[in-house]
Amino acid sequence: MSNHQDPATAVGYVDPPARKGFFTDTSVCIGCKACEVACKEWNAVPEDGMTLTGHSYDNSVGLGASTWRHVAFIEQPSEGKPPESPPNDDSAGAPAVGLGMPAMTRPGADTPAEERTPFRWLMESDVCKHCTHAACLDVCPTGALFRTEFGTVVVQDDICNGCGYCVPACPYGVIERREGPAGDDAVGLAQKCTLCYDRLKCDLEPACAKACPTQSIQFGDLDELRERADARVAALHGTGVADARLYGHDPDDGVGGTGAFFLLLDEPEVYGLPPDPVVTTRDLPQMWRGAALAAATLLAGAVAAFAGGARR
Repeated sequence: MSNHQDPATAVGYVDPPARKGFFTDTSVCIGCKACEVACKEWNAVPEDGMTLTGHSYDNSVGLGASTWRHVAFIEQPSEGKPPESPPNDDSAGAPAVGLGMPAMTRPGADTPAEERTPFRWLMESDVCKHCTHAACLDVCPTGALFRTEFGTVVVQDDICNGCGYCVPACPYGVIERREGPAGDDAVGLAQKCTLCYDRLKCDLEPACAKACPTQSIQFGDLDELRERADARVAALHGTGVADARLYGHDPDDGVGGTGAFFLLLDEPEVYGLPPDPVVTTRDLPQMWRGAALAAATLLAGAVAAFAGGARR
């Protein structure tokens, strides 16, 4: 499949709707975790407990079978110049929203620039990337993973046999088999974000995007989101936030681009994201051709040996 071909069309949907996806603008994320809670409530995903890791204000640690949305908290010392505060203006489509919380700004952001602590707090709501070339789909032996008409990737609990082939196939470490709690119908089965397929079928936006108070998580037609993201990056660069960049938006990257992409304020590795993800089944066709050639060579040798023996 060409990197630029719509994935729904590529698997046989005739005249599918526009590809849907997420644009997550981490520059306006306040770490409220409303997305995590909304995801769990709508999809009946088990809770993660309230114990903090001891390293940050994080209790869910990372994406997994029981965490389909994860808000990462990254405390980052800044050398020298105090960090700039990304603007929350109308051009971003994400004005700040008061929640009645004690504070909404990063430490030191309300003090004069010369008095600020050289420190910044990066926050990012991570999710399944719904890859254009999804290795999890390639390796699923039962068809439990399928491509929807919206271009997203969904797991069907009633078809998954829990083989786990999809787990190491994901280049982002997103998909995982659920281990508990006891009695949960999905224990032992592969689990991940469905981009709220049931809500999309009813023309509703995913629960996480609906709950996000700052529009850090934006849902819509992927082409429109890409245009919006480009404008946001240009606006940030114009205000001096030179490190702002997009991640996962490029259809020429190793997975053909993703249906969920991000605006980051630092290198992907800082957020725990692979800098150059590659679809792990990329070399399968070449491997199968090599195996077939080897088998044919062995068969030809056996036939030649048998024929030679028969003549003697």
